[in-house]
Amino acid sequence: MKFLTALCLLFITPLIAQAKLKLPWFFSDNMVLQQQASPAIWGWTDKKNTVTVTTSWNNKKYTVQPDSKGKWKVAVATPKAGGPYEITISDGQIVKIKNILIGEVWICSGQSNMEMPLKGFSNQPINHSNDIVFNSTNDQIRLYNIPRSTQAAPRDTSKNFSWKISNPEDVANFSATGYTFGKFLYDRLKVPIGLINVSYGGTPVESFMDAASLREYGFPLPAPNDQSRLNNKIATVVYNGMLHPVIGYGVKGFIWYQGESNADRPKQYETLFPNFVQMLRSQFNQGDLPFYYVQIAPFDYNSSKKKGDTLLNSAFLRDAQRKALDKIPNSGMAVTMDIGDAGFIHPREKQEIGKRLALQALAKTYQYKGFASEGPLYESMTIKEGKAIVKFKNAPVGLTSYGKPITQFEIAGEDQKFYPATAQLVNGAVEISSKEVKNPVAVRYAFKDDSTGELFNTAGFPASSFRTDDWEIPVDVK
Repeated sequence: MKFLTALCLLFITPLIAQAKLKLPWFFSDNMVLQQQASPAIWGWTDKKNTVTVTTSWNNKKYTVQPDSKGKWKVAVATPKAGGPYEITISDGQIVKIKNILIGEVWICSGQSNMEMPLKGFSNQPINHSNDIVFNSTNDQIRLYNIPRSTQAAPRDTSKNFSWKISNPEDVANFSATGYTFGKFLYDRLKVPIGLINVSYGGTPVESFMDAASLREYGFPLPAPNDQSRLNNKIATVVYNGMLHPVIGYGVKGFIWYQGESNADRPKQYETLFPNFVQMLRSQFNQGDLPFYYVQIAPFDYNSSKKKGDTLLNSAFLRDAQRKALDKIPNSGMAVTMDIGDAGFIHPREKQEIGKRLALQALAKTYQYKGFASEGPLYESMTIKEGKAIVKFKNAPVGLTSYGKPITQFEIAGEDQKFYPATAQLVNGAVEISSKEVKNPVAVRYAFKDDSTGELFNTAGFPASSFRTDDWEIPVDVK
């Protein structure tokens, strides 16, 4: 009997010890840490234990004491890109994290257009996806999907998942925009790339924000102890369940693809979106981290509406995103005016979208030169002899419509009524006029719900839709 008791204790004791030291799921084998930085490693143990973290790339030991709740956190110094390495964590019990790479880490976040995997959605394919998936085996690209979760209060760890080494099966289930962004980075940088996907379809930006950053907006918030199934459209709940757990993980920057679920509130989005970015940067505490985002594509938001329903013009939301460039330092916007589809809210050209985001990162964050990375943006308007003359940024060799008529400009006088306008390319600018408007004061371009872009710079990037006026947004789309 004594022998059996001793044998039972022999097997039970490691289980008891194992329960003490815990890590968030994303601190696990195959992870990528940001190079030449001080990313944090954290976890939980008994508050009486001392934790030692040892990094194999320099054999340095870091010692930390848990707080009163048993949480510990330590910043480790990382070298230039390379690996594989190991991290050993001990509180008496030893945990080893193996096959770690040091490289560039980006968070990919947003709603369904970021979440959309390379295999596509039902009846919604992605162009060239099978070729991309087939050629995706690469042990230098690592993927982590934060599982969907809505929570009433901030969580310290996500639901269970594990880092994936890039391979066809796992890439097919990863964000198409996120993966192609990372692949373009890898092809140029030739360093390990880590991609963390924090996306949830159909989610407004306020659900990705914490309560403090939403104080001025008056959104209803869930009670901290609310145990009901929370809808992802409720403010803070996706932040609590998916974004908060990963805050503090050292990253290079963010890519963002969201806005469709805020298209009915563009005026609010003009401040809400920049506040979201400010919140992110403040909580990651790494300065003005690069933030590159996708302007939502043209789509017929009114196709499913019935007679008498409120109509929607998503061009106002696109314009809010355009204006955000002046409010968000160290940012860039990928324009999709040429690759939307009136019948599908999820553009098929995700590879092109990932490429456009990557070109902005390569030009602005990694300082590569000699290529264009963004499309024309409205710069200024002057009125001369009954014509509006509009100039653009990001068009050093001028503009082109590829020889096709330019039909999507509108012009208005002081009565604020817009009329279809004649537009011509003249000396790198656009001259706009209409017989209906003798004294123009405002111009709009591609400002319908599902307008398709027709104006480009000579590098082939489409111009963003825009309006020069600041007239009150129609009540339908406030």
